[in-house]
Amino acid sequence: MKTELFIDGKWVPGSEGSFPVLDPSSAETITSVARAGLDNLDAAITAAHAAWPSWAATPPRQRSEILRRAFEAMIARREEIAALITLEMGKSLADATAEVTYAAEYFRWFAEEAVRIGGELRTAPGGANRILTFQRPVGVSLLLTPWNFPAAMATRKVGPALAAGCTAVLKPAEDTPLTALLLADLLAEAGLPNGVLNVLTTDKPGDLVAEALRDERIRKLSFTGSTQVGRLLLAQAAGHIVKSSMELGGNAPFVVLEDADLDAAVEGAMVAKMRNHGQACTAANRFLVHESVAEEFTTKLVSAMRAMPSAPLINERAVTNVEAKVEISGGTVLLGGKRTGQPGFHYPPTVVTDVPRDSVLAREEIFGPVAPIFTIQDDTDAVTFANATEMGLVAYVYTADLGRGFRLSEQLEAGMVGLNRGLVSDPAAPFGGVKESGLGREGGFEGIGEYLETTYVATSW
Repeated sequence: MKTELFIDGKWVPGSEGSFPVLDPSSAETITSVARAGLDNLDAAITAAHAAWPSWAATPPRQRSEILRRAFEAMIARREEIAALITLEMGKSLADATAEVTYAAEYFRWFAEEAVRIGGELRTAPGGANRILTFQRPVGVSLLLTPWNFPAAMATRKVGPALAAGCTAVLKPAEDTPLTALLLADLLAEAGLPNGVLNVLTTDKPGDLVAEALRDERIRKLSFTGSTQVGRLLLAQAAGHIVKSSMELGGNAPFVVLEDADLDAAVEGAMVAKMRNHGQACTAANRFLVHESVAEEFTTKLVSAMRAMPSAPLINERAVTNVEAKVEISGGTVLLGGKRTGQPGFHYPPTVVTDVPRDSVLAREEIFGPVAPIFTIQDDTDAVTFANATEMGLVAYVYTADLGRGFRLSEQLEAGMVGLNRGLVSDPAAPFGGVKESGLGREGGFEGIGEYLETTYVATSW
């Protein structure tokens, strides 16, 4: 188990000592990892900046092959990586194994995209001149990842950055640093040159990240986390006009219309709500159910939620936050709603009905296994309530009428829509939101573009 910083291809201690990593299921310490200081940060940026020219000049096929080998290594070591995710993050081994498979796909997808970076040549409308464009890597990238998908959030950023020819400094979340360190080791074994990827761990990220964004050598920022922190980072990135992409908070509506297959809707709801025990930005946050089927849907959802075992949240702060929101929700708790008394940071699957539309459960991201149910009268009511939030990451719609579903999808203010599906994430699809849920897209054909700049050459012959 790697616990030191990874800088310029070497494992080095942190200049600020170390900090503990806890097992959420027991609240016990797993191990301690290095705490990076400002001198470590400078060393990492220096290494990435020095490695950038040669890595950018590396033929795309060579970059591609390193990512392909990393994909193969992740699949070969899937059980080992999954066990580590379960240990430090608390998700079930089955969910962790699925995450590793999903995470590895980002390495394979961007291995394929590395050789397809393009440009174009066209004639200007006047006919006399030519317009030539080509793309090149933006430069040293600062990658900030969250704790809820410690492998997938890392590969979703590292994959396109390396494929594009950028070098990177990766700072994983303090709750789940071990997976990122393992991925760095795996990439080194796959042949990644020294300095191309550097990993810094810390439980005091504010000062470290602020200092990084004051360094003019950082040319790209990619962040996944809360909207509140995203606003702060954008302000800091403005100092050097750092190219930024952000995947921020969500408040996903899960719309169930009166013609929906309720069994399929409940099955989708369990995926959309309970994946990662509700700790996902894509989690269904508000269940908007047509009044004519609300009682039946609620009964079926309570039954499905009751069959789910309690799982830990990431830390004590998370449990306290979810518990407080349920207590002041103003609704009727049909299931759960209280801590289980188990060791660690457990909170049970919870269903709340009769929730006012101005409740905290309607206004704020829950990030836990709580399903608040609201009734709607018609499609207009559904769209109005669904869009009544500053967030716009994902929405879900269940209906038997596909045309109706497409019409609602066009009206919903969301970057992604799950139409009769409870899972939207796919490495081949553009992941991201609108409004205050973020900037840019990750994954898909669009994902690599976040790490490229376009140069236009005006010429004629």
